[in-house]
Amino acid sequence: MNAEAENKSILAKSWRVRLAIGLMMVLAVVVISVTNKLLTDRFTESTRNRAELRIALYGGNLLAELRQNGIVPQLLARDPTLISALESQDYSLSTQRLISFVDEIGAASLMLYDIDGRTVAATDRNLLGSTHRSDPYFVDAIRSNATIFTTIRREGGGYRFVYSRRIQSGGNTLGVIAVDVDLQKFERAWAGISDAVIVTDSAGEIILATSPRWRGLTEPEALADTTPQTAIERAIKATADWTALPPDAYLQGEAVMRLESRIPFRGWRMVSFTTYNSVRERVNGVLALEVMGFAILLALTFYFLSRQTAGRLAIFQRESAKLRALNAALQREIAERKRVQETLAVAEQTLEQSSKLAALGEMSAAVSHELNQPLAAMKTYLAGARLLLRRNRPDEALSSFGRIDDLIERMGAITRQLKSYARKGQEAFSPVDMGAAVASSLSMMEPQLRQRQVQISRIMPDEPVTVMGDRMRIEQVIVNLLRNALDATKSVRHPAVEIILSVGETATLTVRDNGPGITDLDALFEPFYTTKQPGDGVGLGLAISSGIVNDLGGRLTARNGQQGGAVFEMQLPIMGDQTTIEAAE
Repeated sequence: MNAEAENKSILAKSWRVRLAIGLMMVLAVVVISVTNKLLTDRFTESTRNRAELRIALYGGNLLAELRQNGIVPQLLARDPTLISALESQDYSLSTQRLISFVDEIGAASLMLYDIDGRTVAATDRNLLGSTHRSDPYFVDAIRSNATIFTTIRREGGGYRFVYSRRIQSGGNTLGVIAVDVDLQKFERAWAGISDAVIVTDSAGEIILATSPRWRGLTEPEALADTTPQTAIERAIKATADWTALPPDAYLQGEAVMRLESRIPFRGWRMVSFTTYNSVRERVNGVLALEVMGFAILLALTFYFLSRQTAGRLAIFQRESAKLRALNAALQREIAERKRVQETLAVAEQTLEQSSKLAALGEMSAAVSHELNQPLAAMKTYLAGARLLLRRNRPDEALSSFGRIDDLIERMGAITRQLKSYARKGQEAFSPVDMGAAVASSLSMMEPQLRQRQVQISRIMPDEPVTVMGDRMRIEQVIVNLLRNALDATKSVRHPAVEIILSVGETATLTVRDNGPGITDLDALFEPFYTTKQPGDGVGLGLAISSGIVNDLGGRLTARNGQQGGAVFEMQLPIMGDQTTIEAAE
């Protein structure tokens, strides 16, 4: 007893340890999930704030550069040296003059054009002598009194940003001064800090970008301009995005955070794209520490479990010695059990006698159950005959007495059937018209059907369906199925029963009701199983019916209908070439 108690204690401890490990794993998953969510939200928000400050700084620097260079043409247009050079057409010192200004203002280049659009002075000496008479920055400057800003697409890619203004003296236009604004330096600076930055003009065309191939495209075109991903890259992307919030866009197949800022200059907009890599790295760093902590805790748990296992091994060795002693005792008990076998023989005889008594009780209950229906019908016919005699209608009363005589004959037949069911003796079968059996069963159930006002629907084939069997026993099954259907529809407002007879490989009779259905299909055909109230039935009808159908070589099944109610199907083999079939034991 002590060993058994000790084993139970060890088993209980083992289950507690397993439960503790399971709870630890659940706690680890919950903690890691919550930490991932909270840290992702927090780090994403801080990354977004830094990106907002960065794009505001970029926009301010870009606007300051544009405004600084926008003042230069206005100042140079009033420079006496340049005006004098245009008037005298002596440009020997003009280029040097422009070069001295470039170092001060930080422009990309300065160019001086005469009235014919020819470059007469330039910080880039390679441009001297080139003609720009038809260029928009020259034409617009000649026609306007203000400083003109022009965006020009280069043939090799990229854009030029030019401020130009005409030079006048005494009301005469002498030429044009042009300033190339160096905005590409911002692209180079952004590329070293941010993931991606673009600047679009009022038409939505990208004029500045950290990726040179985006220039000249719209933002949707730039985002769609990605290299095809391999299956491995798509799988990595799918697993890498789990730590991020829903992305604003995808850049080169990677989820990014999109921020937009308006530049107060000619409808320009600046858009930055920031990846979630920093968020993932910071979150994953914390998660790695948490996973490591739980792993250490789990390792310590397994260490203590191993110590307990060693203790159990010693206990098991002691138990093995005890088991060997118990084995010797068991050998002695075997001889004792052989002597007990004689007592078991006497007990078996007593059990057989008890089985006979139980069968006798079941048959008695079956007789009571099966005679209930004809007795109820006889009572109804007698009441009807009494009423007809009072109304002086003897002929109709005689008809009721004839039906009562038929019911008495049927009660005798039921008694013989139950005796046969109890003996399970052999008897010859005869052809049975299933349609006629259904009609006869409905006739027997007519009083109950009329009293309950049950809607009966019959679907029968045009040709007779004949099976080999005992008509009385087949009708007995049909009556039981109809009675069950009536009982099942007691609580239904409009009770309905549908009878379908079909023929294929077997003759199938289906009885369907619109009641509440069957709750326990497994115990349905067990003897004495019933859902009725006490006094309404003992639960033998379906058990007897199932035995009858099995004796006839068929099968009785039950199921719940798709639209509610119970469905019973009796399948019997159709009549073939043989004329008689002996009943099976």
